[in-house]
Amino acid sequence: MSITQVRNIPFSPPDISEAEIEEVIKTMKSGWITTGPRTKEFEKRIADFTGTKKAACLNSATAAMELTLRILGIGPGDEVITSAYTYTASASVIDHVGAKIVLVDTAPNSFEMDYNQLKNAINENTKAIIPVDLAGKMCDYDIIFKIVESKKKLFVPKNDLQKKINRIVIMTDAAHAFGAERKGKKCGQAADFTCFSFHAVKNLTTAEGGAVVWNPELNVDDEWLYKQYMLYSLHGQSKDALAKTQIGAWEYDIVFPAYKCNMTDLTAGVGLVQLERYEELMERRKTIIKKYDEAFLTIGLDSLTHYGENFSSSGHLYLTRLPGLQEDQRNKIIIQMAELGIACNVHYKPLPMFTAYKNLGFNMKDFPNAFNMYKNEVTLPLHTLLSDEDVDYIISCYQNIIVNLKNNIPQKEY
Repeated sequence: MSITQVRNIPFSPPDISEAEIEEVIKTMKSGWITTGPRTKEFEKRIADFTGTKKAACLNSATAAMELTLRILGIGPGDEVITSAYTYTASASVIDHVGAKIVLVDTAPNSFEMDYNQLKNAINENTKAIIPVDLAGKMCDYDIIFKIVESKKKLFVPKNDLQKKINRIVIMTDAAHAFGAERKGKKCGQAADFTCFSFHAVKNLTTAEGGAVVWNPELNVDDEWLYKQYMLYSLHGQSKDALAKTQIGAWEYDIVFPAYKCNMTDLTAGVGLVQLERYEELMERRKTIIKKYDEAFLTIGLDSLTHYGENFSSSGHLYLTRLPGLQEDQRNKIIIQMAELGIACNVHYKPLPMFTAYKNLGFNMKDFPNAFNMYKNEVTLPLHTLLSDEDVDYIISCYQNIIVNLKNNIPQKEY
């Protein structure tokens, strides 16, 4: 392939239109920039979109996951299970609350955790499971709930909320999966609790932000639960700033010494506009994914399947695997793509490879399937600012690098 003009294609820039910018200006002129009417409206719209009754907006998906664990009363002496193949936030929140992190390997040739290993990891100390909807594709919640039900006799509740639920809680890290569906259920309806990210690189962004929704069938009082998130996210203060502006309503209480991780109206304003555009944004991602699939499957690449008969991904990441390649070869491909102006990434480096998790006693040798998925994985740019010409350029560059690698042709010769 002869490259006449190298393009500059970033990995995942935010898609911000004039409408978002205008909304931020309106918010700043309104005189209300912290948690207020726009945040409350965004919560309502998220609940409507996900088919749930309530949503609590926070400053990140990490905060959403940690506060959920804290509200559930999970802490020292408890165990929480998650995948070894994920970003650190899925596991670090377990450590934050003082519980024990239990990592499960992926199934062979899969990005999802091995459900047999998940079943075997459950014991009387297990209080929650954190599945990961990687790249925007929902996990198999039917299997996960069957496993939880089969282990119900082992469950030992520690407080009234745990007694009400009366089994291991399934709290999903759905940072990638806002808008995904599986077997007729929207992401937000399948697990007990579902935590979304609206970080700058996500399909729907508020710059920084996140939200948690819970299953409408969960045996809890929705208003009470929502209030817990508000208390935990704002220092345990009994009234937020908006409520305190009412005439004579300055008085408040600090119910317990809590945390500070609320969403602001500035960021919620961005989210409200993004949500109006979201169906269109997801459709564009779907078009790009289909073009990638048609091009790469013919040259022997593996990729995560985003769409099928009973599921539809949010199309957040395009994960490819290069069968037979080793870690160093994969890394060279990423460098070659960068030299052609295309920023690629790897999702994910398994947690036991990091110093923090090694120090917690994890050994990568215990997670061979996760390592095999990681060692030859390359994530291509997938975002709504890509033009058709950009997509064609990425396809052409990647195809040629792979074909020439198979033919042992050095990069400088094509």
